[in-house]
Amino acid sequence: MPLIRPFAGLRPVPGRADDVVAPPYDVLNSDEARHRATGRPWSFLHISKAEIDLPRGTDPYAEAVYAKAAENLRGMLEGGVLMRDSAPCYYVYRLTMGDHVQTGLVAVASAAAYDSNRIRKHEHTRPAKEDDRVRQIEALNAQTGPVLLAYRSQPDVDALIAGLTELPPEYDLQADDGIVHTFWVVSEADTIERLTQAFEAMPAVYIADGHHRSAAGSRVAAALNRGPEAMSSYFLSVLFPHQQMHILDYNRVVKDLNGLSAQALLEHIAAAFEITPQAGPVSPTAAGQFGMYLEGQWYHLRLDPQRIPSDPVGRLDVSLLATQLLEPLLGIGDPRSDPRIDFVGGIRGLEELEKRVDSGEMAVAFSLFPTRMEDLMAVADAGEVMPPKSTWFEPKLADGLISHVLD
Repeated sequence: MPLIRPFAGLRPVPGRADDVVAPPYDVLNSDEARHRATGRPWSFLHISKAEIDLPRGTDPYAEAVYAKAAENLRGMLEGGVLMRDSAPCYYVYRLTMGDHVQTGLVAVASAAAYDSNRIRKHEHTRPAKEDDRVRQIEALNAQTGPVLLAYRSQPDVDALIAGLTELPPEYDLQADDGIVHTFWVVSEADTIERLTQAFEAMPAVYIADGHHRSAAGSRVAAALNRGPEAMSSYFLSVLFPHQQMHILDYNRVVKDLNGLSAQALLEHIAAAFEITPQAGPVSPTAAGQFGMYLEGQWYHLRLDPQRIPSDPVGRLDVSLLATQLLEPLLGIGDPRSDPRIDFVGGIRGLEELEKRVDSGEMAVAFSLFPTRMEDLMAVADAGEVMPPKSTWFEPKLADGLISHVLD
């Protein structure tokens, strides 16, 4: 079975994409989703966050939520807001955020390739989040949240996809967060075959974001067991060349200094890091460098290069901060479960770090150099997993522009 296939996408009818497009289900809580959907009866949030149409306080994982999502999907189909293409297609999806542009291919990806590690992972998943996605897919008979995949950039493949954007797009819209989403339908048989074969020649592709969605897709495929040719044996994906992917820093804040004074902490840090006070916020420009905000003062930290290991996980900046500072000095042993640490996506800016420390909520903040795609792929190739909160991808794929029906 091929790595990717075209599919008959479920998508907004012409002229209705602006009414439908919504942020990904997992970047908003229920109250935020309810606010964003106010006055927008066709927002896809009514499907991806269907608890907004039930009484406040409804458990987002209640059976009624999945039933309401299915009801709302039927309503959008019956209302003529969504349609399904009559034949399998690929789709080209371009995201524009300021000066950053990335252009990828929308396809369905093989669950068998995921199971065999040809679609490579770099994160653990949590059963409760997997279960949620499985139940959503089963209720809708469709996968609505695309998995963000990356492939090692190849000039011929990149050029083939880019060439398809010379035609007029099906949708071209700016979402309320300023991100521009541009979308093309690829229905020509020869082009579809060229794209299929181009990706079939790749030894592997990589999950960038969407580990729970891909795991859920694999579980649904196994449960239905309709055979390798069935559309239920594939899950919804968008594949981008790795050189176009945009990873922001994923920063850390800690509630206390583990019994140390600020001066004592600086003295301990100096055993492993070169410390330089700075007049303003520190945004590290290379691996092995960190910013620290402590008692109203920014510092630039540079780790002794001899302390950087060669293994793909240990050399990550998120690992270095953990092993060289957070664990030995601040007592943060397991960042997944320790309530003293929190994580701040780079999209919020360094001002958010200052705000949380200056308010007294947190005692110290650390800014990090963004994880690189090459590092992510090296970890996945080694069969390892990255520490939690290692990557923050921007811009985000929208929900509602395209969905994958399982039959």
